[in-house]
Amino acid sequence: MKQNASSKAIKEDGIIPKTGYSDVNGLKMYYEIYGEGKPLVLIHGGGSTIQTSFGRIIPALSKQRQLIGVELQAHGRTSDRNADLTFEQDADDVAMLLKNLDIPKADFMGFSNGGMTTLQIAMRHPQLVDKIIVGSALYKRSGAPPEFWEFMKKATIDYMPQQYKDAYIKVSANPQGLRNMHDKCAKRMAEFKDWQEKQLKSITAKTLLIIGDADVMTPEHAVEMYKLIPNSQLAIIPGGHGHYIGEITSMSNQESRQPFAIPLIEEFLDKK
Repeated sequence: MKQNASSKAIKEDGIIPKTGYSDVNGLKMYYEIYGEGKPLVLIHGGGSTIQTSFGRIIPALSKQRQLIGVELQAHGRTSDRNADLTFEQDADDVAMLLKNLDIPKADFMGFSNGGMTTLQIAMRHPQLVDKIIVGSALYKRSGAPPEFWEFMKKATIDYMPQQYKDAYIKVSANPQGLRNMHDKCAKRMAEFKDWQEKQLKSITAKTLLIIGDADVMTPEHAVEMYKLIPNSQLAIIPGGHGHYIGEITSMSNQESRQPFAIPLIEEFLDKK
């Protein structure tokens, strides 16, 4: 196992993380560590970085927790491999990173695609998992309207949110990798195949599902997931995709209030 210190630390509200790279299944995987306490692993959404998904909640959550932010294959500061993106491989990569960091068990929080990776971690690596927080995720295609899937089939980098483009270019050592990352993300979703109900039923971790009432994923689908995952809770919060955590594309720079989900997340994590 090899780890290297990074010189590209991002300050979040005055907090400078410990950063590094770890050799993970053929990748140089980038990670950031904030605070002290029980580990909570943060897994970003598709096309994103640690900061674009979680920058607005890191300061609050790191007061009582050790946060471990990761960047997945081809995203942000992490290298790519000659293979398509899959949620299963992302889950295995995160599991290997934790092994490299000598973390035997943690809580996990994933947003959007990161929520789907979090579900896969709970299914594939249950021994690593205490609790999971799954934001704006789905497990089958009926969880999003047909136009979402049509968009993914025709997606081009021109339609990628500018905030994601700027964030990637800001931190990546290979700005030319932006199109590659976009295309791999779009391909994964365009070709997504339903997971089986028995996979969700197999999850033993305590689970908090969060979705916006105007999210990409439908409230009906969130309820369906809630019924399938044995030890789960569900929160449907007013707002769109990621608004409840202050995800970068969902809130204007003028919005300074605490993201809605922080009290819910803290209560869920603290509960025995």
